[in-house]
Amino acid sequence: MNHGMSRKGLVVSVAAVSVLVGVIAGFFAAHRTMGDMAGMTMGKGGVSAPTGHGENGLLEQAGGGRVKTSGEMGDMKQMDMKGMPMEGMPGMSATPPGAVVIPAVTRQLIGVRSAPAARATLDQEIRTVGTVGFDERGLTQVTLKTSGWVREVFVDSIGRPVRKGEPLFTLYSPDLLATQDEYLLAVKTQGQLAASPLGEAKANAASLVASTRERLRLWDVTDEQIAALKRRGTAEPILTVYAPSSGIVLKREALPGKYVEPGTTLYELADLSTVWISADIYESEVAAVRLNQPASVTFAAYPGKTFRGNVAYIYPSLNTEARTVRVRLELPNPELKLKPGMYGNVILQTDAVNTLVVPKEAVLETGLRQLVFLDRGQGRYEPASVKLGRRSQDNVEVLEGLTEGDRIVTSANFLLDAESKLVSASSMQAMMGRIGMADWQMRGAHEGKMDGMQDMPGMPMGEMKGMSGTGNTKEIVVAETRQTGGFSLSLSTVPDKPKAGEVLLRLKLTDQTGKPVTNAQVIFVYTMPMPGMTDSKATARHINDGLYDGTVMFGMGGAWVVTVNVTIPGRPPIAEQFQFSVAGRGMDS
Repeated sequence: MNHGMSRKGLVVSVAAVSVLVGVIAGFFAAHRTMGDMAGMTMGKGGVSAPTGHGENGLLEQAGGGRVKTSGEMGDMKQMDMKGMPMEGMPGMSATPPGAVVIPAVTRQLIGVRSAPAARATLDQEIRTVGTVGFDERGLTQVTLKTSGWVREVFVDSIGRPVRKGEPLFTLYSPDLLATQDEYLLAVKTQGQLAASPLGEAKANAASLVASTRERLRLWDVTDEQIAALKRRGTAEPILTVYAPSSGIVLKREALPGKYVEPGTTLYELADLSTVWISADIYESEVAAVRLNQPASVTFAAYPGKTFRGNVAYIYPSLNTEARTVRVRLELPNPELKLKPGMYGNVILQTDAVNTLVVPKEAVLETGLRQLVFLDRGQGRYEPASVKLGRRSQDNVEVLEGLTEGDRIVTSANFLLDAESKLVSASSMQAMMGRIGMADWQMRGAHEGKMDGMQDMPGMPMGEMKGMSGTGNTKEIVVAETRQTGGFSLSLSTVPDKPKAGEVLLRLKLTDQTGKPVTNAQVIFVYTMPMPGMTDSKATARHINDGLYDGTVMFGMGGAWVVTVNVTIPGRPPIAEQFQFSVAGRGMDS
């Protein structure tokens, strides 16, 4: 019996040990299976399984690569793209944006040449076209201060030169004749009272002579004519009118027998010994022009001859249509070669300065900035932004962006610029795809397959859904209300969970009392906070009760920043920034 009991105990012990060994083996097998499932990676067509374990808890793929275990997959949620340096991102390097490498054969084919930036004497020339005009200080009008009739005309043609004091025409004026008689009578009376003992009478006679003589002078009768009248003792019915200055006759209205009234202009004279030249310079060239600056002018009428003058005046106003400022030059014209109305090529010479210059052809004008390509050697070229100053015929001054000795490309830079833009676009697309920003790379992971993985050990479905195209698992609330500047701004989207494509942004705008604001101008400016993305704009229109709607185009899924710009008449402008996430096409938010 004891032998039977011992045999039965042995059987029980063996069974217990077998059960224990089976439990332990099952535990390790299950643990191995969970680790393998957690190490799977999502590919474009589905799930790929690792083949074995590597060092530090990493699983080695069949191709030799390694993927992270479930513990590290959980850490992916904590990745902060803003804190990652650009050279540390997949697909990114420390190479400056837009840098290109051109093989030697290609450089020879396209004709790439470079030269160093050097200091040189910059002699800026401002070239423009000017028009010859009259010196307005030498314009004279011949008018009469009394009425009468023109009798004889001596200067009878326009364009004729006259000298100061030269007779122009004769005039018969009854008023002038009566004043001559009064003057002669006053002179005669003064002579009769010369021996009178009455001092008051003599003083009155002298005063009468002086007043009548002054009246003749005010009527442009010369002192010589008054003296001749006094010697003659009789009035002259016909008086001669003389030229008050030298010049060229521009206008003639004096005709024999013509009746004229006070204020009638009979001649216009212009002194052409000095002429003005009016020229327009661009707004950007005004700072280089100063008074008394030397200028040279050439005319097609006189080939090979240069006329020299100075800047006499810079006009204080700007032509708003042409964006030019007018300057006036003064040129001597002793031989009267320069005729009013002639066109001339004007060159304004500025002060020469020693500064850092580059050839004009080395600079690319993009509209927003100026670029040059730096030659780093071995066929490597990098774009650099520069700030330019004055320009000469061949060179341009560099104020910022280059140092003396930097080698820059002087030819074929347009081809380098095109290649640089292609390289930048390719690098941006590769970076976006590798960090999961491009929503088209997410279309290969079908929602059905992802939902079928919800029971995978070691991989909670919440974490799988958090792996969106943005790399950011945090959902940002779309609808949000801000209080600023005494107004309330509430921004929302239609639909509530926006996807890539057209999305309606709706702003509710009210004042402090809750009253809707209906007279505002609202503009939505939106972009993605990543390198290379530019701002886009959408103007919102007022619907009713302070609601403003604007349609925007979100090109891909990810984090988007919308700046709401509000302009209300009589109030300071408001700019509030909102951030939210957008799902990719075909993806749930």
